[in-house]
Amino acid sequence: MNPTGFPLPDLAPAVPEIFLLTAACVVLLLDLFLTDESRWISYLLTLASLVGCALLIGGGGEDTVYTFNQMFVRDPMANVLKVFVCIAVAGMLIYSRAYVGARGMFRGEFFVLALFAALGMMIMISASHLLLLYLGLELLSLSLYSMVALQRDSVSATEAAMKYFVLGALASGLLLYGMSMIYGATGSMHLGQIAGAISSTPNPKVWVLGLGLAFVVAGVGFKLGAVPFHMWVPDVYQGAPTAVTLFIGSAPKLAVFALVMRLLVSGLESMVTDWQQMLMFLSVLSLAIGNITAIVQTNIKRMLAYSAISHMGFLLLGVLAGDLNGYGAAMFYVVVYVLTSLAAFGMILLLSRDGFEADQLDDFKGLNQRSPWYAFLMLLTMFSLAGVPPTVGFYAKLSVLQAVVATGHVWLAVVAVLFSLIGAFYYLRVVKLMYFDGAEDMTPILPQPDMRLMLSANGVALLVLGILPQPLLALCVISIRFSL
Repeated sequence: MNPTGFPLPDLAPAVPEIFLLTAACVVLLLDLFLTDESRWISYLLTLASLVGCALLIGGGGEDTVYTFNQMFVRDPMANVLKVFVCIAVAGMLIYSRAYVGARGMFRGEFFVLALFAALGMMIMISASHLLLLYLGLELLSLSLYSMVALQRDSVSATEAAMKYFVLGALASGLLLYGMSMIYGATGSMHLGQIAGAISSTPNPKVWVLGLGLAFVVAGVGFKLGAVPFHMWVPDVYQGAPTAVTLFIGSAPKLAVFALVMRLLVSGLESMVTDWQQMLMFLSVLSLAIGNITAIVQTNIKRMLAYSAISHMGFLLLGVLAGDLNGYGAAMFYVVVYVLTSLAAFGMILLLSRDGFEADQLDDFKGLNQRSPWYAFLMLLTMFSLAGVPPTVGFYAKLSVLQAVVATGHVWLAVVAVLFSLIGAFYYLRVVKLMYFDGAEDMTPILPQPDMRLMLSANGVALLVLGILPQPLLALCVISIRFSL
């Protein structure tokens, strides 16, 4: 019996999100009654929440289902991306446990913000409505701003949080303004209805749509960290605590990829020629500036920031291909990048200790003398970022280049390869420091068992997926095909 008279939504497609929200509230309340010595309970409960959420997503079925008045969609693409979001957030928590504990950040606030950020990402991934997309984006952004500033005694972290907040607010305003223009021109905020309104009849407000598209692409470019909207990336990566930098540089990329797919591909597919040209501009600039500027960096977090900019350029190449193979290759690329980025920042956290941040390239000198195994894992990570076979990064770049060439943009593929060769220099420089330079610090590397196991599995996965990339690539392509 429904006394209100309003149709009740089907909650089944959103069960993982409801579960995660409930878990975040439980962790928040439970943490009030815990002492610092028993804070591990909140940590384990947070990990259990992410594992439970991933299991719920995996058991949700493969059909495309809409709910909440067509605002929320559960489809194969959303399921795959959400599972990797849970993996990335759980990996961040495991890698950062010792780091945040040594810096007084091993508190309930850190865990709750991580869960709310994960919830925001999952909402973005499943949004089929402009309002829900924006709400998910803001939930993610506000959580990240707070996490960057969580180390209140750090001047660099506070400065990074202020820059991130101010520029993030500007980008959110651009995105919201663009969405309002699209709504004004089409009369709807549902992405499916927007696509129908644009393609069915000639729209007299086409100039409004074009202007709205420009604002939307600018907002998306900022969230991806693509040039010329990249100004926040190096400062935030360097200034934020390394555990938070790991978070910003990994899982949110999956959510922003979903934002691009939902907004540009599903909602504005009829304007593909217009946004292809914009993304082409962003992609080439990102590849050029990201790779060239990274060469002169001595701070490895800042180097990885410019590396991230160049990788987002590669990601946009797959999207602007404008077909299923391109979209599938782009999804494969972002998943591989997230796994590789987790390993890279995990190594920085491994070498960091109380009172010491291993954020300089020189901190990796002679790592092979200190620990051949961890030096090998870092080698695999750098090879994957550089796109060197047999690591999975090579096949990620190859799949994107094949999709770009198949659509006739051969010159774009040539540009991407040239800048990738430039980028290989600063990745191989890290390998040179580890294997050919003498160690300046012979402090024993003694990670906790969970971090040792996670980091080893993460690094080996880059090699195994490089030898057998077909299952993950097929999963991405198939999920895209059944979702669009």
